[in-house]
Amino acid sequence: MDKLIIFTDGASRGNPGKASIGVIFCDKEGKILKEYGQTIGEATNNEAEYQAVIFALKKAKALFGKEKIKKCSVEIRSDSQLLVSQLSGEYKILEPRIQSFFIQVWNLKIDTGGVEFVLMPREENRQADRLANIALDKEIKTLF
Repeated sequence: MDKLIIFTDGASRGNPGKASIGVIFCDKEGKILKEYGQTIGEATNNEAEYQAVIFALKKAKALFGKEKIKKCSVEIRSDSQLLVSQLSGEYKILEPRIQSFFIQVWNLKIDTGGVEFVLMPREENRQADRLANIALDKEIKTLF
């Protein structure tokens, strides 16, 4: 595998509030390899977006192995303009908690053959959004 495409999304109900992530791993042809949706506790929407990327990079290394992922280019697709612009170096990061997440992403990128962050329309990221919302819905139902 020479290229991995990862769709990521974060969701927060309350902002900050109950939050979750959705992550989809695809090969370069777009075939889905793995899907994940899980809650992450309390977070803002921006924090959830970053945590989805952190989860994705950690999981990529675990799924495909250290040696394979080191030779693989990774394309992370998100509908968050703030996330993509910050991770691409276009926007400054002023919030301390987001700075911490940025550093985690930066350090995880070193384990890959390179990471590109791509902004995509929300409509094209519906599947990752769906996974994040399913996880939140399940979490909320178990509270009552």
